[in-house]
Amino acid sequence: MSAPLDLPRWADTVLVPAISVTAAFLVAGLVVLAIGENPLTATRWLLQGSLGTGEGLGFTLFYMTDFIFVGLAVAVAFHAGLFNIGGEGQATLAGLGIALVLNNFTFLPGFLLIPLGILGAAAFGAMWAAIPGYLQAKRGSHIVITTIMFNWLASVLIVYLLVNVLREPQSMNPETRAFPEQSYIPFMHDVFAAFGVEIPNSQLNLTLVLALAAAYFVWLLIYRSRLGFAIRVVGSNPSAAVYAGISPARIIIIAMVLSGALAGGLAVNELMGYQHRLLLEFTSGYGFVGIAVALMGRAHPVGIILASLLFGILYQGGAELAFEQPAITRDMVVVIGGIIILFAGALDGLFRRLVAHLFTRQKLARA
Repeated sequence: MSAPLDLPRWADTVLVPAISVTAAFLVAGLVVLAIGENPLTATRWLLQGSLGTGEGLGFTLFYMTDFIFVGLAVAVAFHAGLFNIGGEGQATLAGLGIALVLNNFTFLPGFLLIPLGILGAAAFGAMWAAIPGYLQAKRGSHIVITTIMFNWLASVLIVYLLVNVLREPQSMNPETRAFPEQSYIPFMHDVFAAFGVEIPNSQLNLTLVLALAAAYFVWLLIYRSRLGFAIRVVGSNPSAAVYAGISPARIIIIAMVLSGALAGGLAVNELMGYQHRLLLEFTSGYGFVGIAVALMGRAHPVGIILASLLFGILYQGGAELAFEQPAITRDMVVVIGGIIILFAGALDGLFRRLVAHLFTRQKLARA
């Protein structure tokens, strides 16, 4: 995931994805035109629904928070040469950790219970990711295969627990009882109201601040620490890492543990910040979106934040677009997202070479 030698880091992190996204939207515009709709009108509704109102912006940032966490989770594994596609399962187990902590320590005050819930999410997510990491490091089991399997195992496990163990006896819904009120992460509109500022109500909560802090932590870890250097060396050349005295097996396990802990942030945002109970399928496929976010963001925290905002716009604006222009269904919005992923992933090398060529020509012209 490192930048080419002849391309500045900022260009690889920002410029290349921007060109990829622009090209993707041009192609998506042709798709919209093909079904008889105006692409400019569709774009206007997409932006109006996601950024044009305070409520829409709040929902966009709420989705962005989820995508930042899972994007960072995938990115940390990327840097170690691992393709962790188990974010869904790791976030699901993180939700279980939250429920066990919050519903068993109801006597604690909020300033203790909220951090414990976050730690419970991180611990369960890390534990669920550590097993595939260990199997890859010690047994040679491919991380892609094991993380896919663990996604399904997490799904089956959570269904069993919610139906047979954790569900309230008087309820028919497969969900836990509500978490204690002091464990709720405050909504942004409540925080602003405390300072006399009124903003529209939305699902957005203070977990956004935690997500941005996590992005800064990952930047410090990967680019400003000895552990981060070891992770990048193992990801680039495991043989060279061995000669440098770095244990690839140890780094693989550590990277997966960190990745799973970060994926747990999705559960924090959804359960402690909004749903306030553990329920089925709260991850909504966001763990898989994190793969696209990490690819588009070049596994760099800044790029991941920008890519998360883009997908937040697509998710929130897509709902408004489908309402205002029924011919463009939610499935069509998924197609647009798929086109963006195609251009940011499969065609990434094409745009990178194009930008590198332009930079080379500019250098030669100056010389």
